[in-house]
Amino acid sequence: MTHHAPPALLSAALQAAEQGWHVFPLRPADKRPALHGESVCPLIGDCAGGHRKWEDRATIDPDRIRRAWADRPFNIGIATGPSGLVVVDLDMPKPKSSTGTPCGVTTFGALCERAGQAVPATYRTRTASGGHHLYFTAPPGVRLANSAGRLGKLIDTRAHGGYVVAAGSFTATGPYTVTDPTPPAPLPDWLYALLAPRQPSRRLVAVPSSSKASRYAAAALRAETATVRAAPQGERDWTLLSAARALGRFIAWGDLPRSVVEEALQEAGESAGLSSRQCRSTVRSGLNWSIARNPQRRTA
Repeated sequence: MTHHAPPALLSAALQAAEQGWHVFPLRPADKRPALHGESVCPLIGDCAGGHRKWEDRATIDPDRIRRAWADRPFNIGIATGPSGLVVVDLDMPKPKSSTGTPCGVTTFGALCERAGQAVPATYRTRTASGGHHLYFTAPPGVRLANSAGRLGKLIDTRAHGGYVVAAGSFTATGPYTVTDPTPPAPLPDWLYALLAPRQPSRRLVAVPSSSKASRYAAAALRAETATVRAAPQGERDWTLLSAARALGRFIAWGDLPRSVVEEALQEAGESAGLSSRQCRSTVRSGLNWSIARNPQRRTA
């Protein structure tokens, strides 16, 4: 008996590929990949040179997509890494969870509010379980991995090594549908700062620096703290985070002691109206992010 994929599934797969999103087949009415695993790889076709996983085999080639979806009603997986996407997955509590557990959408809204940011307007889908996927374009030249719970309870992210079920797919629970067709927005900097790889803190070696470098660092410290103090409501936390990220490099280079920067930013953040606890958390996050990305100067 010949099976034929519903034209809607093929159409949705082609539509995703037109956006530059690399797709691969998922099992019919399921969320799991339909491609063979390494243990049963026939080592032919795509795998002639060795087993290729779903992330490597995901494609935007319309001919390959038409062939793959020609005779089975496969659901559609989008490999987020090759597609240059970071997808924020806002999940629903499990049916047996306590009634007070907030869903991922609620938790994400609270996260945005704490950061002084609006919930980003971007391409959004509703999942079969009632959760939401927010699609963002990944920052250029950065390789973000998947995360689970890092942004909050019932909030995961999919990037390199991950995939999401595309709109047009369906499971026994229901369909995946587009709720906001806006093209994916770039991943906001404040979200990137929360998702960036955390590197183990290295003990910073004090490096003798020239008085010119010290003067420049001191001027930067004055300018950044003044910006934080003057930040308008709704932008204070983000301004403080930006200032910490800008000043962290001077700590890495040995031009400013970390304690001095932390104290100055803490005072500026509190004078702008942020809570002491929020300031400490934001400053620590911003400085750690910056120090991890700025190599220490070598001593002569």
